[in-house]
Amino acid sequence: MVLLERIAVSPYSQIIEKEPIVSFFLMLVVILVVPILFERLRIPGLIGLILSGILIGNSGWKLFYIDHSGWKLLSTIGLAYLVFVAGLEVDLNQFRRRRNRALGFGSFAFGVPLLLGTLLGRAFEFNWLSSILIGSIIASYTMLAYPIINRLGLMNNEAVGVTIGASIFTDIAALLMLAVCVAIHVKDFNVWQTIALLGWLTVYSVVVLVGFDWAGKEFLRRSGEDEGNQFLFVLLAVFLAGVGAQLIGIEIIIGAFFAGLAVNEVIGDGPVKQKIVFVGSVLFIPIFFVDLGFQLDLPAFIKNMNFLSLTLFLVLGLVISKFIAALLAKLIYRYNWREILIMWSICIPQVGITSCVTIVGYQAQLLSVEVLNSVIVLMLVTSFIGPIITSRVAVGLHTSLIKQQETAANYDVSQIDTPFSIVVPVYNPQTQQHLMEMAALLAHQTQGKIIPLAIATAAAHMDAPQLENSLLRSERLLNKATALSRILDVEAEPLLRIDDAFAQGISRAAREKKANLIVMGWGKRTGLKARLFGNVIDGVLWASHCPVAVTRLVESPSKIQRILVPIENLTAPILQSVQFAQILGESNQAQVTVLNVCDRRTSSSKISWRRSQLSLMLSKLGLSNPPEIQIVAHENVALAILQAARLYDLVVLPFIRNRTIPGGLAISDVTTQLASQLTCSIVLLGEPAQRTNNATVNAGVASSQLPVTSYQ
Repeated sequence: MVLLERIAVSPYSQIIEKEPIVSFFLMLVVILVVPILFERLRIPGLIGLILSGILIGNSGWKLFYIDHSGWKLLSTIGLAYLVFVAGLEVDLNQFRRRRNRALGFGSFAFGVPLLLGTLLGRAFEFNWLSSILIGSIIASYTMLAYPIINRLGLMNNEAVGVTIGASIFTDIAALLMLAVCVAIHVKDFNVWQTIALLGWLTVYSVVVLVGFDWAGKEFLRRSGEDEGNQFLFVLLAVFLAGVGAQLIGIEIIIGAFFAGLAVNEVIGDGPVKQKIVFVGSVLFIPIFFVDLGFQLDLPAFIKNMNFLSLTLFLVLGLVISKFIAALLAKLIYRYNWREILIMWSICIPQVGITSCVTIVGYQAQLLSVEVLNSVIVLMLVTSFIGPIITSRVAVGLHTSLIKQQETAANYDVSQIDTPFSIVVPVYNPQTQQHLMEMAALLAHQTQGKIIPLAIATAAAHMDAPQLENSLLRSERLLNKATALSRILDVEAEPLLRIDDAFAQGISRAAREKKANLIVMGWGKRTGLKARLFGNVIDGVLWASHCPVAVTRLVESPSKIQRILVPIENLTAPILQSVQFAQILGESNQAQVTVLNVCDRRTSSSKISWRRSQLSLMLSKLGLSNPPEIQIVAHENVALAILQAARLYDLVVLPFIRNRTIPGGLAISDVTTQLASQLTCSIVLLGEPAQRTNNATVNAGVASSQLPVTSYQ
């Protein structure tokens, strides 16, 4: 009531100053609504957040009291979290596979912009330290184009892999340059003190990267797979790295980045990493981007022509210097022009490290407000044009035919000729029959068996009443499954397991039984709790050693007569989805159709080429009744699949583990869109993580996390 009375009688400026809860409420509305609106317009959500900060801050409607200490704290946490996630998301596998060329191109991509940026700073009469920092700001780059190249199946292209691997070099170099420049500026270091700082930086880097990696692996080996312990260890690593950075006199964000690199492989690409990224991407990192928009003095920027000219030259200098770097790579590594263009376009977006270095440099009074305003505009422009250029030049770039044939030849397709062991977790009596019917159809076709699995979660004591009740319920479910298996005339080996958690129990039992496939049910519920605490489906998909078929069946599988397998690119791992559909189709005498969705600008000759390559890949399966092939040119993958799926009973979608952009603000969840709009039955087929890492899987329907919360 007191708050309502203040709102009624006080001016808005006084309300937001005295009642920070009002500002926080408005901030949550912005974070929730703006990214969704911008992503529907196919514009990165972070652009919307920065623009929102400009509009509601001091340059616009002045709806925020931005000098509040609590608000500054949240923004600072977002800054550190953004850099930490940038380190956590570095693709170390790409870097290791192409280390020499990644270091070579990274040197070009950092050195050329550093030189041009420094000269540009001197031309605008900034001192040497500020000019060098300006050069390092435009020398790094953010992988905003990752979802595009991932969706188009270009991850196996060498030029793309080199560009991804080189980002680790540019990020580290930019942060180290920041540390040295700020130390010299703030503490007035001489030459010998600067050399000593570089020595401490080297020691600090080794201690964090090597020591934290060893400590993390040792800690997890002793503490087990408890996700809470892993989460707490990661937070502890970030704080320790930050404290260590302060002790040697460098910025906390540098420690946060090295902490991200150190725990990168410790936690892997599992659910814990997704939760860490989620916590930052839904709150702290968006707050930082909105606060970045607050910093832009729009009226002064528009009135001062010097601002405009600096911004223009920064954008031109960035674009030209990145192109020169790509051109040097062409001359040395003999890449073709289309590969050079995609390397150039990937290097254009400036978001993560750029924004962090700029803010820290501005707070240290090393960069002026003119530079801050210009860099914010630079971020907006490059975040918009970079992915657009990538999407244009990437259409004609494809993995070589020889590489595809080698991958297809090495891909294990023989497993479908051996007897299958199919694990069917049973939990929901209402969906159990359809799951058993699906498994029975597959088992009949492969001369395999079904392993109905019931998990009773363990209590502290084995005689606890809760465990007794769980065991009784599990036994009833297994009895029903055994009875169904007799009706379906399929061999069944029921299994009751006591375990700490459902996901761990399922994946461990499947491994112990040497299962070839796990068939699970798919609930429709989603929400904050599922994203934050994870769910059984996600846990099994990340941990399983074998393919996982996540099903949502609207009718009995025995009634399925038409099966659609949509794909977007021609990579060998699509064979797994086609194999699954073909086995199911042969058991029902159903027609299987492979739908290839390509860009609407694809020429007829390239469509014919795609058809021939797809036929060649499918011929590797040696099928007696090959599936029908359809090629559709469409600008919207999801819409093309939805339109085609109206005539089918079942859609089989490959599940892809997608790399998350720091902040999670640039990836559209196409799988969720399809799942919410498809009216027929759905199967999402996920492959083991190791196989996915070895051969990148893509079907244009990628999702970083399934919108489910329970197996059924």
